[in-house]
Amino acid sequence: MSIVDNLNEEQRLPVLQSEGAVLVTAGAGSGKTRLLTHRIAYLIKEKGVPPYNILAITFTNKAANEMKERILRMVEGGEAVWVSTFHRLCTMILRKHIDKFEGFNTNFTIYADIERSRVLKDIYKQLGIDDDDQKKSIDYHLGNVKNTNADITEYLLALGKGEWVDTVEKAYKLYQETLRKNNALDFDDLLVFTYKLLRDNADIREFYQDKFRYIHVDEFQDTNQIQYEIVRILAGKWGNILVVGDEDQCIYGWRGANIGNIINFKKDFPNVKIFKLEQNYRSTKSILAVANKVIDNNTQRLKKTLWTENEQGKNVTYFVGNNDREEADYVARTIRDAVASGEYKYNDFAILMRLTAPSRLFEEYMLNYNLPYKMLGGFRFFERVEIKGVVGYIRALVNPRDNDSILRILNYPKRGIGESTVEQVKLFANGGSILDVILNLEKYSFTNAVSNKLNNFRNLYLDLLTKSSDMPIGEFADYLVDAVGFKTAFDTDDIEDINRLQNINEFINSVKEFEQNNKDATLSSYLESITLVSDIDSVGEDDDYILISTIHAVKGLEFRVVFVTAMEEGLFPIVRGGERPSDIEEERRLAYVAVTRACESLYLTRSRSRYMYNELKFQEPSRFLREMGFEKEREFIKSSVRDFEPKPKQNANIQSILNSKLNSQKKDVSGYTKGVQVLHPKFGVGTIIDDSSLTKNRMVTIDFGNMGNKTLSLDYAPLQILKRK
Repeated sequence: MSIVDNLNEEQRLPVLQSEGAVLVTAGAGSGKTRLLTHRIAYLIKEKGVPPYNILAITFTNKAANEMKERILRMVEGGEAVWVSTFHRLCTMILRKHIDKFEGFNTNFTIYADIERSRVLKDIYKQLGIDDDDQKKSIDYHLGNVKNTNADITEYLLALGKGEWVDTVEKAYKLYQETLRKNNALDFDDLLVFTYKLLRDNADIREFYQDKFRYIHVDEFQDTNQIQYEIVRILAGKWGNILVVGDEDQCIYGWRGANIGNIINFKKDFPNVKIFKLEQNYRSTKSILAVANKVIDNNTQRLKKTLWTENEQGKNVTYFVGNNDREEADYVARTIRDAVASGEYKYNDFAILMRLTAPSRLFEEYMLNYNLPYKMLGGFRFFERVEIKGVVGYIRALVNPRDNDSILRILNYPKRGIGESTVEQVKLFANGGSILDVILNLEKYSFTNAVSNKLNNFRNLYLDLLTKSSDMPIGEFADYLVDAVGFKTAFDTDDIEDINRLQNINEFINSVKEFEQNNKDATLSSYLESITLVSDIDSVGEDDDYILISTIHAVKGLEFRVVFVTAMEEGLFPIVRGGERPSDIEEERRLAYVAVTRACESLYLTRSRSRYMYNELKFQEPSRFLREMGFEKEREFIKSSVRDFEPKPKQNANIQSILNSKLNSQKKDVSGYTKGVQVLHPKFGVGTIIDDSSLTKNRMVTIDFGNMGNKTLSLDYAPLQILKRK
């Protein structure tokens, strides 16, 4: 029996095309992961290709792990296939060859968004930049010059001339020089350095071309220019490359994804064979009908129409609330009743939105109905202060030149090293290594008191450095936490500190788990594993909670029931001045992605009115709703509250009435200030950490320890004050 016998005809043809370039345009839910894994198994089992000559690239660790598991089940020796994300692939290559770049060594640190922001913050201070819009613009250009694979000189010339361009150039040079001094690369640099390495070093280029004789790229429509160039170079010798993508799901243009790469692929590989996957295995006929209707309005696409042998299924439901609270209440009640029927679990549901702004009300109503939920893209475990502190020690031990990490841990936990001392150390370092100054205290004119404090840190660092090379990483994690004094630094009578200690214990567990699952695990490889993780990797099938998420964050996932919410002009699609047709086409692709996450039931919801920017606004339905066929009033499911269609001249009066009703129901919230401990029936005990919106919006942010930070409305959240300041 052949490995391809259980594939449909659409999937079988590209699998059998084992040599040369192959482009597969695969519709949502059409089995592209199945195609890729069978293609790899076919090459190994039936064509005799050594597994170590096969490379498969995808965009998330979750997808990579799923692909690895399937390959291992299908063929022997599958563990030798390189299956990874772009960034992990580049990291593995650079760990071996980074010395080709002056000033870097193999212990380089990877800076995630938080570290990148800290570096930029310091640069803005140096350049005297205070304007937030200017900062955002510089931040954009620093990333764009890399992911478009542009020459910095040509890029700056294209921006024009003037003081503004000079500022961008200064910021770029300061940023790159800071990273070089810290022996650090950001995510974009991982791609840029790998591209330059392969482009400029014939011996290294040929080594990887011969190693990866058969290349597979998943989600090809999401590749940016530099990612495409890396793939093109790797396939440049043998030309055996299969890419699977769907131009209808290209939704990352804002971060450089280039839909034109599909066109470039056909030019760079002129004998390319093109196949389509149009049979959908995920959704019902009703859901696909809506998906096909909306995406058919796009012009930048290869014509295809999804079809399925699945049942017709339930009709797509369209709900219109008079206001955003009605909309959120409808979604929460629908989920509550469905789960109560016994037919569904909480993790069968996803509440999707174009922007995070409407999420607050949905979270509020989840709490009101006591429904478990998770906000994808929320405060992640490894971004907690105490965890960043422990990780900072490991970063500083792996890469002693990482000034950002040294500065993070110098006084964490507190050891009496104040800001003035830190500034003095930075002054002596003069842009160089902070650690060098600390390790050579005698050379500098510190006072005795300051020298003693810094010397204590020096002794601690040297002790940890020695132990880190002598111990397995799990044992060392235990030792580090004890030696640094984390367990004695927190107040065991304070619920917030108890939660921090629990988080640190969970961190130790994560190191030990990594050690168990990875032969020859090192601190460096552990750091990579937690740095290159994405939000979607944290979504587990066994976790029973409702997922609230932006549409971007759930690409690649599917759910039995999906709510696509806030479908209103200005929110979805986002409407800006001077919008281009290509912008609307990307928004429409986003609507298509949202709809095709649903397997059995799809709900489209919107509000006639919505509180935005602290005022009531009346909303127009999204143009995508009309394109899907829901523009007629008779097709609406009416909300339980009396409909109203206010005329423009009534707006002020209606808002006055609404405000009056809201104010009459308000309770006294003056006691809910920063530092106050509160009790929530679901989340437990927490501490208010932000009350800046208390007066304006009657909302506070509470740290519930293991349950994370929650921003709650005091008008609706069932909170009880436990301990005042």
